[in-house]
Amino acid sequence: MHGTMPPLNGSIENLRSRPVDTVGAGDKQEDSPRAPERTHGMRVPTSAEIAALDRAATDTYGISVRTLMEQAGRGVAEAALRVLGARPGRIAVLAGKGNNGGDGFVAARLLRAAGAQVTAVLVAPAEEYTGEAGRTLADARAAGVEIAATPPIALGAYDLIIDALFGTGFRGPARGAPRALIEAANASRAPVLAVDVPSGLDADTGQPEGPAIHAVATVTMGLPKVGLLVYPGAELAGTIYVADIGYPPALADDPSVPTHLVTPGMVRTALPARPPDSHKGSYGRTLIVAGSIGFTGAAALAALGALRSGAGLVTLCVPAAIYPIIAGLLIEAMPRPVDDDGGRLAASSWSAIREAAAAADAVAAGPGLGLSGGVGAVVEGLLREGRPLVLDADALNALAARTDALAAAAGPLVITPHPGELARLTGAPVQAIQADRLAAARAAAARFRCVVVLKGARTVVAQPGGEACIVPTGNPGMATGGMGDVLTGMIASLLGQGVAPAAAAWSGAYLHGLAADLIAAERGVVGMLAGEVAHHLPAAIARVRRGEQPDPVIRLREEVPRSPG
Repeated sequence: MHGTMPPLNGSIENLRSRPVDTVGAGDKQEDSPRAPERTHGMRVPTSAEIAALDRAATDTYGISVRTLMEQAGRGVAEAALRVLGARPGRIAVLAGKGNNGGDGFVAARLLRAAGAQVTAVLVAPAEEYTGEAGRTLADARAAGVEIAATPPIALGAYDLIIDALFGTGFRGPARGAPRALIEAANASRAPVLAVDVPSGLDADTGQPEGPAIHAVATVTMGLPKVGLLVYPGAELAGTIYVADIGYPPALADDPSVPTHLVTPGMVRTALPARPPDSHKGSYGRTLIVAGSIGFTGAAALAALGALRSGAGLVTLCVPAAIYPIIAGLLIEAMPRPVDDDGGRLAASSWSAIREAAAAADAVAAGPGLGLSGGVGAVVEGLLREGRPLVLDADALNALAARTDALAAAAGPLVITPHPGELARLTGAPVQAIQADRLAAARAAAARFRCVVVLKGARTVVAQPGGEACIVPTGNPGMATGGMGDVLTGMIASLLGQGVAPAAAAWSGAYLHGLAADLIAAERGVVGMLAGEVAHHLPAAIARVRRGEQPDPVIRLREEVPRSPG
């Protein structure tokens, strides 16, 4: 069992010097040993799942609530000093009556001991703080932390505000004194550090029902929470620090938590090796069925995505009417004309497409196909063939009235809808899908018995058994035509190289977003083109393979004294 953590002693600099294992995008690497690369995803619990992990920490592993709170408060103090930088300044801790407030009081005590001027702002009379929150409040007061009552407090006078009002169990809109403090903190010019989740935010959906803290950073306990990683919660949370509060490895990777955050190490492990004696046949034969009059670019971009993500051979079946255009656009792919009907696939094209599919290791269909009668027939034929298959765009739209064909697919299937396409497949409103993207993707994966890639800000990849991944890469520059076509080709390419369907989906989505992030780092997000993202894929893959891409969250490492036994 862990022992109780002693108070920090010494200067602000002593506390600030503690190392970070890994840093996220935009953070400077500190002079500390690099953490071992995570070759599996980081678990991302809901509020109920994190409560169960906390109970298991106490009941199974003998870690007391007091120890968990002390370690959590230390993590808050470390993150606070990172946010403050070189300025110790004045710190206000907004403290609720629950465990979140207790974490705040521990941080207040430690920061005061390190030399900061700290005021704890209470939402209720001190006597209403009971249990561990009451104990930590008394300890903070004894350590010299100033105690102030709401509302006579001018938050604009502080250099940092620590939001410890509500934790992961909060639901509904904030009211009364907490609401007033949330609004005052947001109106102040001071940066806000949120404890576990920004107060007012639903930790499971990332949706606020009323006013919510807009933080520059959030220090979350043990594991990142779902609501911090999906929008709008991701914007409200700011930079995410994960504090080690003493979970044993088996608990931190508990399989009862089915949601993962995709890490670069996870992607690196999924990518197939490329031995020196390999040849083009080693990396798969990918078939893409795409394009129609007016939508030649979609077909070309899908093929480019497949080529730039490592496919050995790419064949592109297109309506005969656009074959000359495609042949001029692509010199590395092998375009093949098939029967067309007014510039779109004819039902009679199936014979040639079936022959091409039989020779392929993976197939993608949909980009730019349009909605002629032949499209539905071809897509249903591909579903029956049993080849690893990626369906996107018009291939999905063609099945909106007969979605039972998806569930009856004879082979591995990945579908890549944006919210509008998923709405057409499921009948759910787009607003409902966007309000809980994880739930929507999981429901679709179970219904259609396939891997679902729900595209958008923080793409979600779900499997039929309930496992799901959140992809942390990507930026607003990707909000332009053709991006999804590139991703379709990428996933098919990875399938053809032998990557399992779910891994092909989340690693493809991660690399797709990372390529766009590399462009954004060079020249911003405006004017980004889908073809440029495809051309940056080799650089993104190389960055991941070399271990140069940091984890998407900053993990705080704390050496905590432990008592024997």
